Amino acid sequence: MYPHERSLVEDYANKPFTILGVNSDPTLAFLREVMAEKDLSWPSFFDGGGTGGPIATKWGVRGWPTVFVIDAEGVIRYRGRSEIDAWIERLVAEAEATP
Repeated sequence: MYPHERSLVEDYANKPFTILGVNSDPTLAFLREVMAEKDLSWPSFFDGGGTGGPIATKWGVRGWPTVFVIDAEGVIRYRGRSEIDAWIERLVAEAEATP
């Protein structure tokens, strides 16, 4: 998924768009290695490994990757793994149209 996320960051540079990762790698050190190795430019929160971390538990994540698309008001508008690009395009357009 990293290449797709990287392309979204590039495509939506200077737009009302942000990627935030929540990571389940076994250790924070491993997460940092992956971020450097894969050249990940977006923030990624370490969630203690696995789906039992506090963020994954609160958000009902049962497996990785799980994608949430959240609008400019902080409302979850989509959860899934397909149609992500269409949702992002729609919500960025909405945010840009809002004064």
